[in-house]
Formats: sequence, C-alpha cells, structure tokens
Amino acid sequence: MKKVLVSLNSIDKVKSFVKDISEYDYEFDLVSGRYVIDAKSMLGIFSLDLSKPIELTVHADDAEADEVISSLTSYLA
Repeated sequence: MKKVLVSLNSIDKVKSFVKDISEYDYEFDLVSGRYVIDAKSMLGIFSLDLSKPIELTVHADDAEADEVISSLTSYLA
C-alpha cells in the first residue's frame, strides 16, 4: 500500500484520472479530511474539495503500487 498526493482541480483532470486508474484491478481510495471515497467513482470525487491536493491510497504490493504511481505522474501534487 502506498500513499501520494494528487491534484484533481478540473473536470477534465477528474475524467482522465478515473479513466486511467480504472484500467487497474487494484483498489484506490481518495482521502480528504474525514471522507474516504472510491477513487474510481467520478461522482464520489466531485463530492470532495478539489481546490487542494487529495491523498490517494493505492492498495497493492509496493512494486505494483510504484508502477501505478509512475503512470499517474501528471496528477501528482
């Protein structure tokens, strides 16, 4: 399991982020304050405060999580 901060400050970024992570079979959570939502849920993402970076948790082995995170560099905060 790995955690990184992502910036999803536009509608287009949210759409492409969900499309990109939906290609993986792993579980992804976005954590903002006390809220934890499924990162593959576009509607859930829009319920968060997108004006600041959000913590992304990748539930995979470290090597696999590193691979996923390296493919998401355009979203990293």
